[in-house]
Parts: sequence; structure tokens; C-alpha cells
Amino acid sequence: MKSGILAVVAACVIWGLSSIYYKQLSHVPSDEVLAHRTIWSLVFFAVVLAVQGRIGTVRAAFLPDNRWKVVIAALMISVNWFLFIWSISVGRATEASLGYYIFPLVAVVLGVIVFKERMARMQIAAVMIAALAVLILSSQLGHLPWISLTLALTFGLYGVTKKRLELGPVVSVTAEVVMLVPFAIVWLLYLVSTGSSHFTHSAGTTILLVLSGPLTATPLILFSYASKRVALGTMGIIQYLNPTLQFLVATLLFREPFGSGQFMAFVLIWIALAVFTWSGLRQENARRKASAAASAPSQI
Repeated sequence: MKSGILAVVAACVIWGLSSIYYKQLSHVPSDEVLAHRTIWSLVFFAVVLAVQGRIGTVRAAFLPDNRWKVVIAALMISVNWFLFIWSISVGRATEASLGYYIFPLVAVVLGVIVFKERMARMQIAAVMIAALAVLILSSQLGHLPWISLTLALTFGLYGVTKKRLELGPVVSVTAEVVMLVPFAIVWLLYLVSTGSSHFTHSAGTTILLVLSGPLTATPLILFSYASKRVALGTMGIIQYLNPTLQFLVATLLFREPFGSGQFMAFVLIWIALAVFTWSGLRQENARRKASAAASAPSQI
């Protein structure tokens, strides 16, 4: 249990501070960063699976039942990765952090739409509070916070797709980057042919681009390890560490502007998440009690 909690905390810290890393690559176009992130992620995942003796398990991802699900998952995660990298490079990391705050609420709505799940009253209240926050932020910005909403929606749809895949997280992500790598290679070759590639401009840039692979893969492996050892409710609470660190980095380190409208929207989102988390913990506690009652020996 302790090792699982340490693993999920480490994963969320890496995700939460990754914006600092990608800020160092702001001079490289986001599409080029994404291409390198895809290629070097595949290299890292392939090494991990080879060491574990599981490289052959990736074949299952390309069976007819899984192939199109992997394609959709690859599309969703590539859009999510690109938008996150781009938002950091153009000084909109605060909006990106909001997207990952909104994600759990979007995931609940998608669960209702796709899996016909039922929302508790408190969850409905949380979603309504979050919708009010989006309206306030839209009024302040003069447009919908499309970066936040797109990040939340693509990650939500990614989760929906992954739920339908009978594959482990590391194996499925490896299959996803396998799908994306041919496009990444073609794009990088084009950049080299036009003299636009940044890969060998400096040792620092080259190292940062290569290490984007391990930076992507390591927290996912830690999270996968933790998911088998830590209760779902505990995982859900700890995951808020990721967008919180993103938010603190954006406002305190990057010094991005943070007006009263944004402050009000974030406060509402935090309230919505508190309500949502409380509801989830109550449901999990009720399930545990029901399970304990069902497994208890009957009294004669």
C-alpha cells in the first residue's frame, strides 16, 4: 500500500512539473516536440516490455477487436499531448491546468452518455458548479476556454476508449505510439529535408527531445503500478496533485496573468471537485460496507 501511494504521488509530481520541462523546449515548434515525444516514448516502452519479456503482448492490440479502439485512443492522446505542449509554449499553462481539473467531471458526464452510468445528486451538483465556472471564465476571456475543454474532453474520450480495451496500460500505450510513429518519422524527415529540424541544433535541445520519451513513459508505469495497490478513492484524491502543481507553476513560476474572473472560475472548480470527491468517497464507503455485510457469516 505504502509503495503504491508513493508511486502515484511520484507519477502526479512528474506530470505536474512536466510543464517546466516543456517550457525549455518553447523554441521548438510543438509539432516537432510531439513527433520526438512519440518516437522516444516508443523506444522507452519497447525496452521496458522487452526487459519484462512482454514485447509479444503488443500484437493483441492489433487484432480486429482492438485495432480501431487503439487508433481512436492514439488520436485522442496525440491531440492531448500536442495541445498541452503548445499551451505551455505560448504562455497558456494556466488554462491547461484547468483542463485537468475539469477532466474528472467530464469523465463522469461521458460515463453517463457512453456507459449509461447514473450520477449521484452531489455529482450532478458538482458538474453544474463546474459549468458555471466555465461560463464565468468564458465571459472573462470573451470566448470559451477551448484549451481547457479540449484537454479535458480528449483525455476523457481517451479514458472511455481505454476502458473498452482488454489490454494493460503500458501495452496499450505502446500500441498507440506504434500507430503514431510512422507519421512522426515522416514529419521529422520533412523537417530535416527543409532545414527546419531543431534536433541537432544544440546538445541541450537534442537531449531534451530524447528524454521526452522517458518523461512520458515513467509516470504512466508508476501510475499503472499504483493502480493495482491503491484504493480508487485514494487514487482520485492524489491525482489532483497533478493540475495543482501545473497551476502553481503557471502562476508562480511562469508568472502568467491571473485575473479576478479566472480566480472566481478556479474557486468554483475547486468547490465542484470537493463536492465530487466527497460524493465519490461516500459511494466507495457504502460499497465497502455492503461488500463486508455480504461476506460476513450469517448469524443463526
